[in-house]
Amino acid sequence: MKQEFFFHNAKWVGAAERTAKTFTVLRGRFEIEGVRKVTLRVLGLGFFKCYINGSCINPDTFLPLSSDFEGSCDPCDEVITGHRIYVPSFDITPYVRDGENVIALHFGGGWYTHKCRVFGLPKAIYRISAEGADGVREFVSDENCRVGSSYVTEYDFVKYETQDFSAWTACFGADFDDGGWASAALTEAPDTEYCETDCPPDALIGELPVKEVGTGANGGTVYDCGQNTTGYPVLVPGGEMGERVSVYFSEALSPEGGIDPRHAHGQKYEVVSDGTGRTVQPEFTWYGFRYFEVVGNAAPKCVKVVHADVSVASTFDSDNETLNWTYRTFIHTMLCNMHTGHPSDCPHLERRGYTGDGQLTCHAALSTLDAKAFYEKWMQDIGDCQDVLSGHIQYTAPYIRSGGGPGGWGCAIIEVPYQLYLHYGEKEILAGYYPQMRRYIDYLEAHSEFGLVTSDKAGEWCLGDWCGPIILYPEKDITSHNQQVMLPAPMVNTYFTVKSLLRLCEIARILGREEDIPAYEEKAETRKRAIRAAYFNTFDGNFVMNVQGANAYAVDLGLGNEKTLANMVSYYRKLGYYDTGIFATDILTRVLFERGESELAFDLLTNNGRQGYEHWRQNGATTFHEYWDSNRSRSHSHPMFGAPVAYFFEYLLGIGQKAGTAGYTSLVIAPRTVSKCARMSGSMTTPNGTVAVSYVKEGGRIRFRIRIPAATEAVFRYAGQEYALYDGDNEFTLDL
Repeated sequence: MKQEFFFHNAKWVGAAERTAKTFTVLRGRFEIEGVRKVTLRVLGLGFFKCYINGSCINPDTFLPLSSDFEGSCDPCDEVITGHRIYVPSFDITPYVRDGENVIALHFGGGWYTHKCRVFGLPKAIYRISAEGADGVREFVSDENCRVGSSYVTEYDFVKYETQDFSAWTACFGADFDDGGWASAALTEAPDTEYCETDCPPDALIGELPVKEVGTGANGGTVYDCGQNTTGYPVLVPGGEMGERVSVYFSEALSPEGGIDPRHAHGQKYEVVSDGTGRTVQPEFTWYGFRYFEVVGNAAPKCVKVVHADVSVASTFDSDNETLNWTYRTFIHTMLCNMHTGHPSDCPHLERRGYTGDGQLTCHAALSTLDAKAFYEKWMQDIGDCQDVLSGHIQYTAPYIRSGGGPGGWGCAIIEVPYQLYLHYGEKEILAGYYPQMRRYIDYLEAHSEFGLVTSDKAGEWCLGDWCGPIILYPEKDITSHNQQVMLPAPMVNTYFTVKSLLRLCEIARILGREEDIPAYEEKAETRKRAIRAAYFNTFDGNFVMNVQGANAYAVDLGLGNEKTLANMVSYYRKLGYYDTGIFATDILTRVLFERGESELAFDLLTNNGRQGYEHWRQNGATTFHEYWDSNRSRSHSHPMFGAPVAYFFEYLLGIGQKAGTAGYTSLVIAPRTVSKCARMSGSMTTPNGTVAVSYVKEGGRIRFRIRIPAATEAVFRYAGQEYALYDGDNEFTLDL
């Protein structure tokens, strides 16, 4: 929709002189008698805080949501499909009084002015629709608004924010005299589409207490908030006018007890005091941290936890603490990486919506969180970032130049809609993106040689798997991100191409496009033959020496011979832990469950060796790390290794769907009970309601309790037998 739909005759305004780091307060007045209902549509680019008569109506949010705001920064030699801005709307009736009122916008920064892709300069627009005793009146932003300076003086969205209150007068309230301020200047309107969304914005989720743990290298006091999190500390500076307080953040402590600079990521918050003892916090950025050092005269009150307002829609518990920790920690890590409407790789260093990380964890996130609206919005970002010329899907959505590959990243255009359909049963999302899925397959065809995907966009990365551990040559000093991945990138990217083609066969059947299926099947078979020809050793039955899950990729496509699966199983039984990168960890775990090797899958998930979830737990992690080896991890908050959490529900608890169905309307409950687990329970929220499964082993028997929501067909399968299930609670006691 166009600007006029949301804002009528309002104008984009800002300071007469602006830079990408400009932070501004815009004030406007409106008058109404007999207040009945008042609504506000407002944008401040990049982020904004809005005050009505001095009360902030959107505290602890980062609005507007991230998007490809406008067409000023498309990738080189590409034309992005769409540009949009999401328009927030507020009911401000509780804040409005009879007579004169004041709206104040504090804005600037965020993704819109981020140094890696500066869309434009800070600006704002608003429209107030006020229903009073004399009917409906409108008040809009224009040159009559007044503009003053912010107390935010220095800023880098992913690193630091500086606030100077020493020469600043509180100006958000109705009583402030802005007569000395300059009039607002008209600014350029973005060339974009304006949209609404029900994607949940960031919000204050909770508060964490802090405790003093030592003295830092900067001479300040180091505090611990108890877990790795996202948000910021709330401080009360106690110094005189002009005194500076500096706060440094890290995810870990150094051996000396200070914050560890390796995991600080340049994050910093500074405040220049006005001597009043006011409570302060960052306004336009969040931090990813557990520890922080306060240098100067200030006391922290608490740490605010801030991320997308997405609720947990699942439960899981068992007698294995590694599984319990993995479930809880995945959810926490995932939520810490859900900000401004997209899932990120990490909440500090980059904060980008990597299509590889995002499509990989999508199934697990939708299984455990009420994240439908969140992923529908992000799917729009993925669709927007497709090149209309070639069909290329960017490595991040919304687009910021980053690294990735043509398979595990770009296939998000197919995988994310498919997972949304699978979980919620709405065909419309498949139909909406089907043309773009087809165009991405055409892109992969154009970047293939002899059936293998061998290249991506010229000058960009062409990764296969990612973040694999060093296993073959541990004595070597390998520090490059990609050197530790032993699998050939063309094999991995061609695997994802085949999986995408097979997904398209399913999607075509769902949409009644059966005429498209033969072409997809033929292309898939051609690429399977290419993988076999390039990477299969007929002598021993292995693909690429059976390292880092190579055989799992092949088995998942139905490739190899009778030795291939057996070799994979034998290898991991002997090894005892994951030697895999982010994609192969997910694929290997799923393939083992699907091929009847649930005991081995369980052992890998719970191993207490040098690599795995238990290794992280034993070392005190509260979020997943970037690498299995924590010493190599830049980031201690990366959700990508959490993809197998989906299989806690799909296989261990056995909450599956009848073939050919979606939206959990027809359930097949078939738990893979394992010998090392005596009890397990969990639940998922489906469109029809909550489905729950639990079992307890006692005295040679096993007791199942299964809850089925209304309007849901369901059967229970165990030990070769099938039993009918009914709405409500079902109970079975069977022999082991």
